[in-house]
Amino acid sequence: MKIDLRSDTVTKPTKEMLEFMMQAKVGDDVFGEDETVKKLEERLANMFGKEKALFFPSGTMANQTAIKLHTNPGEQVICDKYGHIYNYESGGVAFNSGVSCKLLDGQRGMFTLNQVKEAINPLDYWYAQTSLVAVENTTNKGGGACWDFNELIKIKKVCLENKLGYHLDGARLWNALVAKKENPKQYGEIFDTISVCFSKGLGAPIGSVLVGDADIMKNAIRIRKVFGGNLRQAGYLAAAALYALDNHVDRLVGDHKKAREIGEVLTQKPQIKSVEPIETNIIIFELNDDVSEQVFFQRLVDRGIHIISMGSNKLRMVTHLNYTNDMHTAVLKALKGL
Repeated sequence: MKIDLRSDTVTKPTKEMLEFMMQAKVGDDVFGEDETVKKLEERLANMFGKEKALFFPSGTMANQTAIKLHTNPGEQVICDKYGHIYNYESGGVAFNSGVSCKLLDGQRGMFTLNQVKEAINPLDYWYAQTSLVAVENTTNKGGGACWDFNELIKIKKVCLENKLGYHLDGARLWNALVAKKENPKQYGEIFDTISVCFSKGLGAPIGSVLVGDADIMKNAIRIRKVFGGNLRQAGYLAAAALYALDNHVDRLVGDHKKAREIGEVLTQKPQIKSVEPIETNIIIFELNDDVSEQVFFQRLVDRGIHIISMGSNKLRMVTHLNYTNDMHTAVLKALKGL
């Protein structure tokens, strides 16, 4: 039995999701004729209390479009040193928008109001103009950590005072909403743009949506086209997202529970130096200095368990839709026996 805990992106559509996809009413989305895409976009806009939503093939493209909407070449984005837009989007911030990142040394991918204040450049012309603050929730490199919503509100006030855009990379926002018992409209009220993904915890094969108010979103579809993101009969993919919203959000609680149980076993192992606090579905742990990462890794592979390295003797596991109860029992047994 192969057990894949490398990421929640490895999930495959359920039989029920596939059947729902095949029933979708589709059309040419470039001509604005795909009913299912329209339905998804309207639902997401309403869900977050925003005026506009746009379907994208990937979260990276949605984030990159948002950055382009908020900035001009030569300006600067404030984000955490762990931020996905900085670490895992192939330098797109510079390549696509011609802007730089002011990196904050936050805690597990989360920074504070005061750090944002200190990072805003002076208005003197020899500094890059600060134009955007970008937040990631949950934080990937931070081990699936969830932001304190009150801190996000405080940062919003700084953005308003300094006329800065405010973007949320909400690739795993669904996990945060479930874990913290929050709702989408809370986030829609404070962020100018929000990207959400359906191909991670919600188990769709592909797709993200960017939401925002009409003014900031007016050129989003043009930028998506520039980035090669126009789709034709995309309704089959939008249908998967709609199905996921109706059937795969509440079940995230189970993924979080499994992650905590894995963490509890890891904390008892003498080979493990530390386990990051577990709030959602990501487990990041560090091996002792005298433990070989390669050997530890291979022992899991020999038991059919596949995880991922984060570098510096840190490893990551991610629970997800296709990680069954039987697989979970096998993983706990294997870890205890190492």
